[in-house]
Amino acid sequence: MTTLILSARHSEDNQALWRAAIQRQWKVVRLRGLTVPPLDDEDVVLYVEALLAPTIAANLRHQLLSPAEDWLPSLPDVFTRRSIRLTTLGALRYSTEPQFVKPPNDKLFTARVFASGDDLPADFEDDLPVLTADPVVWSVELRCFCLDQRVRAVSPYLRDGVHARRSDYAASEDELQQAIGLATQVLHHAEVATPRAIVIDVGRLSTGEWAVVEANSAWGSGIYGCDPNRVLDVVQRATVPMS
Repeated sequence: MTTLILSARHSEDNQALWRAAIQRQWKVVRLRGLTVPPLDDEDVVLYVEALLAPTIAANLRHQLLSPAEDWLPSLPDVFTRRSIRLTTLGALRYSTEPQFVKPPNDKLFTARVFASGDDLPADFEDDLPVLTADPVVWSVELRCFCLDQRVRAVSPYLRDGVHARRSDYAASEDELQQAIGLATQVLHHAEVATPRAIVIDVGRLSTGEWAVVEANSAWGSGIYGCDPNRVLDVVQRATVPMS
């Protein structure tokens, strides 16, 4: 039997996946902290917060699929439509120009445009890896849950900076097809190493061009208006036994 492991924190997303798992007759376990109860099943699926997930997975002798830290800056410019580079927090502290800064694969601090290096978070070591990019304006951003080079579920999550829940996650057929098409091109690009289970966020810039926003790990990403059953297919393959 398959066991879905959720964190103790209840959310709309993990509740939706809990219901999808129950329909599949999976077992569902909610953790208390980092303690993992004894499990008889080898088929373990994690959907937990990024700060807890690696430790929990290691305790279960599993590993989690995540995009490489340099995944986004390694994409050809035709996919990103802006300059992106992997650097460190310390290297940006003396910058006097506005810059978009985010941690590559976690939520240690909120990703946003910082007016200068003086505004960067002071509570982290200077050697912390970060991604920096030219500030751009997105008219709409969509999340694609992808498995084995195919987009399995897609939903808008921001429209003109406003959470897409306010519009019931509505999107035009053209927006959905543009998002799926771009994500599919990225998934099939021979020079881009992408995990088999991944979340790729794409969007339309204020210029009208479509571009990749970022990539995220399926095991901890919000599902927004995506079909929970299709999301669960992707999340299931994002947890793999240690070899």
